[in-house]
Amino acid sequence: MSTLPQSSSTAIDHEQAAADYAALLDRSLSLNLTRGKPDPRQLDLAGALLSCDLSDHKAADGTDCRNYGGLQGLPELREIFSGPLQVPADQLVAMDNSSLALMHDTIVHALLSVLPGAEQRWSDEPDVAFLCPVPGYDRHFALCERFGIEMIPVPMTAEGPDMDVVAELAGGDPRIKGIWCVPKYSNPSGVTFSEATVRRLAEMETAAPDFRIFWDNAYAMHHLTDEEVEVADLLTACADASHPDRAFVFGSTSKITFAGAGVAFFGSSPANVEWFLKHAAKRTIGPDKLNQLRHVRVLKDTDGVRAHMARHRELLRPKFDLVERILQRELGGTDLATWSRPEGGYFVTLDVRDGRAREVVRLAGEAGVALTPAGASHPYGRDPQDSTIRIAPSFPGLEELEEAIVALAVCVRLACSEQ
Repeated sequence: MSTLPQSSSTAIDHEQAAADYAALLDRSLSLNLTRGKPDPRQLDLAGALLSCDLSDHKAADGTDCRNYGGLQGLPELREIFSGPLQVPADQLVAMDNSSLALMHDTIVHALLSVLPGAEQRWSDEPDVAFLCPVPGYDRHFALCERFGIEMIPVPMTAEGPDMDVVAELAGGDPRIKGIWCVPKYSNPSGVTFSEATVRRLAEMETAAPDFRIFWDNAYAMHHLTDEEVEVADLLTACADASHPDRAFVFGSTSKITFAGAGVAFFGSSPANVEWFLKHAAKRTIGPDKLNQLRHVRVLKDTDGVRAHMARHRELLRPKFDLVERILQRELGGTDLATWSRPEGGYFVTLDVRDGRAREVVRLAGEAGVALTPAGASHPYGRDPQDSTIRIAPSFPGLEELEEAIVALAVCVRLACSEQ
């Protein structure tokens, strides 16, 4: 991720900014940049899943995919995603469509059952806290709020979370049981964790013996450039550091095939996988193996997934390029805003003048451009600087996206002129 330079100050003509905004209101726009959804053309790329012949409903090992069982998921599907998720196939679990559901269930299992290496259930602790790199993913924070887990913000750097802060907090406070991480093309900053960051996460000493890294590798194969950025192998790093049970790895095909009908994955150490499956067996007799079989037959192998993701890139890259061009043209060379230039993932982070993000979002909403609420990128919806806005360019068509980003720039200029 990189940001554009800013000048020391920018004089804004308030009357002109107000006139531009009035003209924007007259257009009665109805545009939405709130969530990182694939657009219909991306979903069409996986259309073969709808016509896949399943008259032969047997998996490679002879499993009848119409029937109960197979809690860990089809071995051939786990093999396909083993490399991209950096988890050995026999330590990977393939479930139904939602990795968020797997994160939810993992927290529930930790609250109700003793984790490997733990002294007691999390629900028996006086307090439980998580470290939350910011800006971060609002749905991670929502899970913590749902279960009364205290959230402690940690600043993000260009190499991932500030590891001096992480190590000090995790090493000194036994209440801290976990940290949320989106290690590649982070939501929403676009940062990819450096090898040094991964190594320190694996090696650091923690006050809680059952400290876990929730490694949400949502964008493992979601490159926007021809150069495919890689992140260090966390599971191996943890094992090498004598903390083999520290990492929980999550991923899914939600932005690879069908967002609402894909496959989600959980990966970890053998002890953690045994623990997870033991408790998952109380909730389900097995995943949708026919859907998993469809994915195997359409994607075929890891190279097939890479080729599929290259087609996604062809559709997504022009949108991110468009956002960059418009922001540069409308706000470049000013001190009104900086923004990320991601090499992958689904988001652009726009940072406006301190104290102005909520007003920008309000103005945009009144003009018919829906944005993710200001503050959503921080725990409890509170951005202390009130400066960060997440832009999700993936869903609109190019014409609508251009209208939305131009309108957003108008709102930035007006909000800052009122400061």
